[in-house]
Amino acid sequence: MTNEVTVITGASSVIGAALAKQLGGKGNRLVLAARREKELEEVANQAGTRTLVVPTDVTRRGDVERLRSRALQEYGHVDVWVNNAGRGITKSVMDLTDQDFDEITAVVLKSVLYGMQAIIPHFQQRGQGHLINVSSFLGRVPLVSHRSIYSAAKSGVNVLTANTRMDLKAKYPGIHISLVMPGTVETDFHKVAKTPQVPRAGTQVGSMIVQSADQVASQIVALIEHQMAELYTNPAMVGLVSQYYQDVGKFEENMARRTSS
Repeated sequence: MTNEVTVITGASSVIGAALAKQLGGKGNRLVLAARREKELEEVANQAGTRTLVVPTDVTRRGDVERLRSRALQEYGHVDVWVNNAGRGITKSVMDLTDQDFDEITAVVLKSVLYGMQAIIPHFQQRGQGHLINVSSFLGRVPLVSHRSIYSAAKSGVNVLTANTRMDLKAKYPGIHISLVMPGTVETDFHKVAKTPQVPRAGTQVGSMIVQSADQVASQIVALIEHQMAELYTNPAMVGLVSQYYQDVGKFEENMARRTSS
């Protein structure tokens, strides 16, 4: 992985920042993007490698295209692009406003589309590259009803990722498209989403152990080294997916029973 060029959005904190530091330690050259320039500079200083900081609002297509252009101007090519930006909200379906809907889908879903459309043509020209979309387990199994629009947007990320992978597979076998689905992670997501209790790494929530940002980042590093289509960062998720799709109604009844007890 030494000297590979990796672009990371949402790189100013938690998973994105942890990934930048771990890849920097392996000798990757980095391009870090987020809205908070000061925090990006701090991550860049800790990465210990050649790093380009590009303040970026991923909800704006022009910003994302500028991010790609700056990366190519600096390094000449991009090997890995990680769409990691996201934002949470705590609201059930019936409480959502138009503003809630538009803001979350812009940050969570539109930003992924913009990133894919910006970098994939470059990968096609080179005949190689690795796109990684960081989604959420809630996009596969909507366990938490008050994460309604977040889960829906992440579900959209899952489908866009799969569709793009299928579109490129035959003609561009050197381009890898991966989806990462973390479970509960100790991040500032929960503070932004105004969750009453912030889960701590190592504690148990339901059937899953809360992971740290470093743990998730290390799995993304392994994914870059050994590409695969989809990655659940928590082993307990695989069993939950099977239970959910075997009988959705029964699964939801059990979840409602646990919530009310």
